[in-house]
Order: sequence, then structure tokens, then C-alpha cells
Amino acid sequence: MIVQHVAIKVKGIVQGVGFRPFIYNLARRYGLKGWVLNSSEGVNIEVEGEEVSLRRFAIDIKHNPPPLAVIEEIEVRNNPAPKGYADFEIRESLAQPGKFVPVSPDISICEDCLSELLDPSDRRYVYPFINCTNCGPRYSIILDIPYDRPKTTMKKFKMCPQCQSEYEDPMNRRFHAQPNACLTCGPFLAFLKTQDTEHATLSPRIQDRGRTQGNPIERAIQALKEGKIVAIKGLGGFHLACDATNDMAVRKLRERKRRSNKPFAVMAPDMESVKMLSLVSKEEEELLRGSIKPIVLMSKLPNNPLSEAVAPNTNYFGVMFPYTPLHYLLFHQIPESEVQAPKSELPNFLALVMTSGNLSEEPIVIDNDEAIKVLNEIADSFLLHDRDIYMRVDDPVTRIFEGKEMLIRRSRGYVPKVIDLGHEMVDALGCGAELKNTFTLTKAQYAIISQHIGDLENYEALKFFEETLRNLKKTFRVEPKVIAYDLHPEYLSTRFALEQKGVELVGVQHHHAHIVSCMAENRLEGKVIGVAFDGLGYGDDGNIWGGEFLVADRIGFSRRAHFSYLPMPGGDKAIKEPYRMALSYLFYTFGEGMSSKHPDFFKRFPERNIELITKMMKDKIYSPMTSSCGRLFDAISSIIGVRDYITFEGEAAVELETIAEEGSQDSYSYEIYDKGVYLIDSSPVIVQVVEDLYNNVSRARISAKFHNTIARTILDVCKKIRKDDGLTRVALSGGVFQNVFLLKRSLVLLKNQGFETYIHSMVPPNDGGISLGQVVVASNLIGSWELLCAWAFL
Repeated sequence: MIVQHVAIKVKGIVQGVGFRPFIYNLARRYGLKGWVLNSSEGVNIEVEGEEVSLRRFAIDIKHNPPPLAVIEEIEVRNNPAPKGYADFEIRESLAQPGKFVPVSPDISICEDCLSELLDPSDRRYVYPFINCTNCGPRYSIILDIPYDRPKTTMKKFKMCPQCQSEYEDPMNRRFHAQPNACLTCGPFLAFLKTQDTEHATLSPRIQDRGRTQGNPIERAIQALKEGKIVAIKGLGGFHLACDATNDMAVRKLRERKRRSNKPFAVMAPDMESVKMLSLVSKEEEELLRGSIKPIVLMSKLPNNPLSEAVAPNTNYFGVMFPYTPLHYLLFHQIPESEVQAPKSELPNFLALVMTSGNLSEEPIVIDNDEAIKVLNEIADSFLLHDRDIYMRVDDPVTRIFEGKEMLIRRSRGYVPKVIDLGHEMVDALGCGAELKNTFTLTKAQYAIISQHIGDLENYEALKFFEETLRNLKKTFRVEPKVIAYDLHPEYLSTRFALEQKGVELVGVQHHHAHIVSCMAENRLEGKVIGVAFDGLGYGDDGNIWGGEFLVADRIGFSRRAHFSYLPMPGGDKAIKEPYRMALSYLFYTFGEGMSSKHPDFFKRFPERNIELITKMMKDKIYSPMTSSCGRLFDAISSIIGVRDYITFEGEAAVELETIAEEGSQDSYSYEIYDKGVYLIDSSPVIVQVVEDLYNNVSRARISAKFHNTIARTILDVCKKIRKDDGLTRVALSGGVFQNVFLLKRSLVLLKNQGFETYIHSMVPPNDGGISLGQVVVASNLIGSWELLCAWAFL
């Protein structure tokens, strides 16, 4: 028998997913000797045995890895001589300076753990922190890599002999499951009413009440059934929960949280419940049942049983399944007195509102004491636990578009999964925009997009940005040499970038970043026609852009077309009060006689307001000029009486899409002028919209015609650019393309005319994807500068 010796390095998401016990058992199956260990760049293996067995071993690693593993690279090296290993063993982890391994995101409870959770004979029966190597917290509890228990927030919990035995047994699915615990040795729950938290330090309270005042989950269930609001500590932060069928409770939560009309997410226990709320496609069902359990946007069923206050004025519910054992117990808890009885077939609730535990515009709360302080005026009670959350991670939001996933908010379960850009990048940071902020780091060929930070408008959000950046820089061993930022001088992300010392600073135009983000996700090189439609972005001429057609590559862009500039009277106030944009478009179209053209509009507002806003526009007082397509949507929404004031960003456009008549193919006429760049004049559209209103055309038909008009505009401008530049690839990006009514029609028109179209999938089309585009542009610019310098010295 000839014994051969090979060394294998496996890179990817291979830690915290049961990879070492998988290798251990695989080696034993093939009679191989050697060792496996976690290192700072993946999993290292040395193994020796017969050639056939080694070949089968390598094939199984590649093709049959653990379900949560993501293998990106396998490096196999033949060693000259065997070392005579006596057995196969799992060795201690090896830390290597400067190296990194992709960290596993948090994973929803697996079927094995769920079965144990609901099994009265299991020692972890109804234990709310059950987990194994195939599920449970990861990113939210990791302090550093390699991923071992002392480098997680579980380090304070000493395992009992039974848990320790499982942890050390390579044949057990809890082998090196870092959050492994049970009721004897692990985290526990406490239920506190809000009034009981006053004038007390929380830690002793959690100790006392968690162990002496009955089952906390039963008490939380009872409070929810009574119409109370319960703050629940989950995986990546707190939720505020109430019974989604209780109209009074939902409205109370909306009022206390000052959420206005922004839709709440709901959690439903099973597919039968979901199908009472929404239409469910095969792809949506797969998303709901998968290992991430995101919030999935799905079409509402008419006459569904949820409170209308859950998601007012929209056609969609955001629905997710329980993703932690604690969530499952809220729906399926069995009272202790009924331990021997069969589980009820009916869950406790059809659906629970599960919205982020925070004050408006602030980061999600993660700490018990912080929750008591911040949420005590919203919640009636608290369901707490003592497993610390290191990284706050909100719930992700996604949807299915034409059979494929399209992320809206990239967060829990998706982060910190890396995106392979296909080639080496310098270590760099893209700081993102202001709204829906994320940042992106690059290391080697990978982009690491942070979780959803939120709107970067206050100190608390900036602290969240900075703490997440510190964590991901440490985890992925990134020290940026280049920092990219948005051109808007007032963004906190821009100010942060400009304060950094000893690095190359690169400003990247907002809409160029949008298009390059789409290009990077789709691995596009060379030039494309970029269609970037959103609410606002600082243009390189000092105006507010947002309805842009670019010829772009990964280094630069040329602006080839845009919507005509109009004033935004009051600046940001015009975003919150869409009637101001409506007035701007009416004045631009009809001039001084505008009130006679649309008298019903002017009756809705005080005459003094109209006079002041008109004067602001005439005198160019605090009325920046904008080409924004998002603001055009706002204007149409207000002109036809859908929404004059908004309570959350994008509300006017969302409601305009909501009412659009599905089957209509009609559109309005418009003008495109060649002024060196193509200018799209929307005044003919305004004229026709007003005429339709006074001809009793329904608002649903007007909305559909307007959406069709924007889609036709996209096609016509792209055809002009194709004729000028010979380009056939079109990348569409920006928050406006979250509007699936518009996106669907635009893609059909473009494809029918021979264009290759590219949209987002795993990177949000909104400003949550900006940071990826920024960092790719900056890295390519630096690379091109370095290349020019090298050529200069030849």
C-alpha cells in the first residue's frame, strides 16, 4: 500500500457551520489520518492515505459540504512524504495575522433543533436558546475570529457536563457549536412589566424575576393576547410586538412609535397562516422557508384578517416566519401543566407585528438597560434575555421579481456574506449615502457590505456606523488605503470620510455609484448605458440629480440625458410635502395661470402658502434645482390627489404605484430635446394628466399611464444613446426601480428592442447599494492612477 500525503486549504464560509466535524467524519469513513483546524483564512487540513481514498475525500469536500458551508476555493498541495499520523484529529484553531475568513451570518433555527424544541422528552424542550452547528446566532455574537466560544458573547456561560460532552464530540451535531447551551448552563429569559423596571438596575431584576415569576414566555403570550405591546429581545436586537389582528393594539403601537403610515412587518407561524394573508408564489414560499427567514414583500389578499393599520395604503404585506426558538415558542408554547398533553394544532396567534425596537430614525436597540430606557414609553412589558448582542442586525427585506430575489434591505442572514467581485481590489472603504446607509469594505477580490445602518441623520446612527465599521475591519482584517464618499458635503458619511487621515480620499458621484453598484453585482466590465432614477443625489454641477442617463464604466461617466431641472421649493421640505413639487411642476407648465388650469388642487391649500412657495421659486430662494425622477412621481401623486404630505420616505410614490391600473397600456406624450445632452421635458405630461382629471379619467388609469410614460421615456432615451454610442447593455439602478410596476414595463420595452438589461438582486437598488459602487469606482481609479504612474517611469 502506497501512502500519499496532501495539504488542503478550504476558503469561504467554513467556520461555525460544522465543517471540521464534517472533515473528521469524512476522513474516518475513508480511513485517512491527519488533522483539521480552523485558521484565520479558512480551514486547514493535512491528511494521508491511499490515493483513491484521498481523491474521494477531496471530491466529497467539494460536492457534499455541510448545508450552511459556502466553499469559494479549495487548494490542494501534494507533500513529498507522509508523516505517519496515527489517527485523525481536530486541532486547536490557528490565528494568523492579516488573514481573514468569511464569517457565517446568523441562521434561523434548523428542523432538527425545532423538533427537539417541541419534543417533551428532549432535555431542551421549550428551551428558547436551542441551537447547533447548523443554526443559531453567528455574526451578532462574534467578537473576533477564528470563530471560537471565547471570542463570542457566549464566553460568560460555562457549559454544563452534558453540553460540554456534546461540544467535544465530533460525532455530535453540536460539536463546536459555539452558542451551545441548555437550561442548566445557558442564557435565560425574564418577563418584566414596564412599571416594574423603574428605579432599578436591570441585571439583578433579570436574575430575580427570570427565575421566580413563572414562565416568561407564557406571560408574554398572555400580554400579547390582552392587546399589550411587548418589547422582545431577539437575535440582532429588540422587536416591538403586538397581535396583528388586534386593530386597537396595532394603532396604539403605531401612535407610540410615531411610525405614521410606514408598513409594519408581521411574523406568521406557518404557511397556512401566511396564505390567509397573502398570495404566495413558489419562489416566495422558498424564501419564507429558507435558512434566512427574511421579511418577504407579498401581495395582500382582499378581506384578510389583519388590522388595516398594519400596512395602510399599500398592496403588500411584509411577512416573515419565526427564525429563533424564542419566536416559535411565542406561537407554540405549551403550558408546563400540559407537558404530557399533545401540542395544540392551532398557534397562539395568526400573526404578530414584529417591528424594529427603536425610536424613529434611531438604530435598533440591543442592550437590556438601553431597551428599558429607550422603549419604556412604547412597550407595556419586556421579554428579555441575558445573551449579549455584539452586532445589532435588523431584519432583511426582500421580494421576488420575475422569479428572482430582489433585496430591498440587506441585513440579518445576508451579512456579512461577501460578494466576489472577480478580481483583486485594494483595501478600501465606501462610506455610502445618507438614507438607507450601508458601507462597503473590500479585501482581496471580495466586497463586504455592512448590514443596514439606516438613515445617517443623527449621532446615534453615526455611532452605529462607526461600531460596525470597527467590527468588520477587525473581522476581515481590512485597513483601508482608499476611502470613497458621496459628493454631498452635508452627509454625515461624507464628513466622516473627510476626517480620516493617511488615506486616499475619492469623491464619487451618487448616480455613477448606483450604476457601478449594478455593474459590480452583475460582473460587467466596459461601458454601459446607466439609468439611475431616485429621489436625490448631489450632481457635479451643484444641482440635485435623480433622473439620469449615463454612459458609465467603473472609472468614470458621461451624463447623456436627464429630466429638465425644476425648483424644489423649501429644499428638503419639498420631499416631506409633495404638494410643493406639484406646485413646481404646475408653475413650470402653466405659469401664472396655473390655478385656473387645476382649481381643485389649489383649493386644498391656504392661499398664503401658495403665494409664498411661488415667490420662493420665482426669486430662487431656498429652491435648489432638481432633475429627480422621484420628485416627479411625488408631484403626480399630489396633482391627482393621492398624497400631499408624506409620513415616511417614498410614501407618495408607493401609493401612486399601489393604485395603478394593472392592464392599461396607454401613455402620455413628452418631449426630448437635444441640448448637447438630451433633456426630457415633462410639461406635456402634466398638461395631459390635468386634462384627464377633468375628463373624469380615474386616478388608477392616470397612474398607469404615467408609469407607462416613464417606461417609454427610458426606452426612447436608451435608443438615442445606442445610436450615438453603439451601446446595447443597460443597467438600471436607484430607489425608483423598487417600483415593480415601472421596472417590469421598462424591462419588457428594452428587451423587445434588443437591449441587454441588468438589474439588482442581492444588492439593494436603493441607496443601500451605493457604497458598493463607491468602493469599486475608487479602487479602479486608484488602480488606474498607479498604472499611469508606473507608465510615467518606464
